[in-house]
Amino acid sequence: MIHLAVNIDHIATLREARGGIEPDPVAAASIAELAGAIGIVCHLREDRRHINDRDLRLLRETIKTKLDLEMAATEEIITIALDTLPDLVTLVPERREERTTEGGLDVASNLVYYTQVVARMHQNDIAVSFFVEPQRDQINAAATAGADIVELHTGTFANARSSHEQQEELRKLREAAAYAASLGLNVTAGHGLNYVNVRSICTIPEIQEVSIGHAIIARAAFVGLDTAVRDMVRLLQVYSH
Repeated sequence: MIHLAVNIDHIATLREARGGIEPDPVAAASIAELAGAIGIVCHLREDRRHINDRDLRLLRETIKTKLDLEMAATEEIITIALDTLPDLVTLVPERREERTTEGGLDVASNLVYYTQVVARMHQNDIAVSFFVEPQRDQINAAATAGADIVELHTGTFANARSSHEQQEELRKLREAAAYAASLGLNVTAGHGLNYVNVRSICTIPEIQEVSIGHAIIARAAFVGLDTAVRDMVRLLQVYSH
């Protein structure tokens, strides 16, 4: 079965829209865990546009499953990660002007630096994932750097404008997942996945986990977070058997 990790960034986005204290992403994480999520994902951005340092500290203290900290590999955020000690860090690209992460990390172009980052994390018993495009050169680079996991970027697949385009992107994901697994990497996937398109991702046997945020939080506005998470967990159970 493919497992679900819930990204709670958009709970914090709602909070920051009013500059207040609610809704609380820490409370949201607890609800998601109780509803069946096997992990909580949050992205501590350099500009702190949603999750902030206080959230991260409290999440580390309260999460019972797995805390996955998405982060740019800057010295400031690396230092915070080493102080907080999440179970996993997922290294992602980050640009100030983007609304959300727009694509995979280019590990291959800065391999020496990322190898050093992985070593620092491993010295503190933090597993490392690279968020990459479904491309062999990036998967090879992630493996060379010492990654434990590659998270395949599914955004292009999710945004495909035609059935033909979607099937082509699914083919790339399928081949990339098989290749990554052949290198001994664990494989996850995320970005743009929802209650409809996740069914296709569930046909890829090497993918062990999906990270989903926006679609779940959007559904939660109508049915509540507990139900929204349980609905996704149920779909993954059905589709991946």
